[in-house]
Amino acid sequence: MPPRSLSRPESRYLHGTTPSEQRRLAALNNLMNSRSLAALSLRGGERILELGSGLGQFAHAMARAAGPRGRVVAVERSPAQLAVARVLAARTREGTRIDWRQGDAIHPPIRPAERGRFDVAHARFLLEHLPEPLHVVRAMVRAVRPGGRVVLEDDDHDVLRLHPEPAGFDRLWRAYIALFENLGNDPYVGRRLVWLLRRAGASPRGCTWIFFGSCAGAPDFPALARNLIGVIRPVVPAMVKTNLIGSAPASAALRALRAWARRPDAAIWYSICWAEGIRPDRSGRTRNGRRGSTRTGRRD
Repeated sequence: MPPRSLSRPESRYLHGTTPSEQRRLAALNNLMNSRSLAALSLRGGERILELGSGLGQFAHAMARAAGPRGRVVAVERSPAQLAVARVLAARTREGTRIDWRQGDAIHPPIRPAERGRFDVAHARFLLEHLPEPLHVVRAMVRAVRPGGRVVLEDDDHDVLRLHPEPAGFDRLWRAYIALFENLGNDPYVGRRLVWLLRRAGASPRGCTWIFFGSCAGAPDFPALARNLIGVIRPVVPAMVKTNLIGSAPASAALRALRAWARRPDAAIWYSICWAEGIRPDRSGRTRNGRRGSTRTGRRD
């Protein structure tokens, strides 16, 4: 998943920013963006803060949906990804409505006049790479106006199912999850999104799944299978080095995974966790008159 904003505690992205990883991320955005945009339901004219904007493809999608009266501030840690995003923006009409900034997700580089003024703050595939994601969600709540929306999309790696399951895949996937946890990251953060919104001071308004699966014969299945292999294969050496799995079983599982991707009956069952909260006004109420949350708390 995409590398995201540096913070203290520091973001620990597993996959790097190599050219092959950049290509994987671009393909991932092509698969995901229409689904994420539909869930976001922008009406036009919104001021949007995007944390962990990566290559900027979803920032472009939001800028198009927000229209000429809208504006996107896109914050990214990686200079390499930000450079690519700016090059791509120069080729599009909506690129002029995106303000690209390098910076920190906990203390995003927004101007004093912008604080508490955004209509929407959005983050996707960011929180899973942070040891303390609550700090970032709090920053997002502070960035939006009273009544503004905070939208989180992230993974729960325990949701993934392949069928028929390739031999050795469960062991390989568990080793991948363990590597994630060894970095201090949270591979199950998706199930905690509503909890995070509540603890950050937002009033949760809804949660759902964005389906991210497919099956053999569907147009998007080859790309989804390539993405899954591309997530796992580059980090196998790290899994082996840390004794999470042996080299031989890892190699065998990867071969089985590639063979599975060619099966006519293969299916990926997976969904992205999606949750939304609203910043209450000073009285603790949201626009619909409900009393919101001002609670904070430590991670359970």
